[in-house]
Amino acid sequence: MDKESKLEEEILASFERDEWRSVPSLKEEIARYASIASTSLAKDKPVNIRISSRDLEDIQAKAAEEGIPYQTLMASVLHKYVTGRLIETPPSPTPRSIRTARKRAAG
Repeated sequence: MDKESKLEEEILASFERDEWRSVPSLKEEIARYASIASTSLAKDKPVNIRISSRDLEDIQAKAAEEGIPYQTLMASVLHKYVTGRLIETPPSPTPRSIRTARKRAAG
């Protein structure tokens, strides 16, 4: 018996032993992962915090640079922090720090 015939018999025997299982389609997998993401990222609890008006202005400016609402930016930063994915980078100048630097230079 040649190799191909032997392989075909092994496959047929495996099928007859009910060892074969259907795999989900790509659409089903995408839908499953989308559902998981939607559930885990659901924003279902409101939170009130007090921050300085200067910090809020800087957050709003950063959000405007990113083209997203400032509350979305704040939620994203908090999520990255609690999941250990917040990466600290050297600070970029903020409108406030630029104003402060100009005042110091002029004074």
